Amino acid sequence: MGFMRRLLLVATVGVILTATTIPALAATRGAELHDNFFRPASLTVQSGDTLRFRWRGRARHNVTVTKGPQRFRSPSKTSGSYQRRVTRRGSYRLVCTLHSGMRMSLRVR
Repeated sequence: MGFMRRLLLVATVGVILTATTIPALAATRGAELHDNFFRPASLTVQSGDTLRFRWRGRARHNVTVTKGPQRFRSPSKTSGSYQRRVTRRGSYRLVCTLHSGMRMSLRVR
C-alpha cells in the first residue's frame, strides 16, 4: 500500500472515531441521611446514574421526591441503604417526610 493510501486510511479512521460517541458509563453516587440533614445538601449526577442513600443517624428517616420528573420514595428506616437509578433529566427536590427541615436538591443532567 502506498504512502498516500495509508495516509488517507488513517485520516478516514480518525474521522470515524471522532464522529462516534461512546456513552459514559453510569456511576453510583452517594448521599447520607444524618439526624435532621442530608449530606450533601445538593448533588448533580448524570442520567442513568444510581443514587445510594445511606442512613447514618439514629432517627428514622426516608427519602421522598416531592418535585421532579421522576418520583420515588424509600421506606422509612433507621439504618442501611436505599438505591435508585435516575433516568429523567431535570431538577428534583427530596425531603424526609418525617422531618420537615430535611431537604436536598438533586440535578440530573
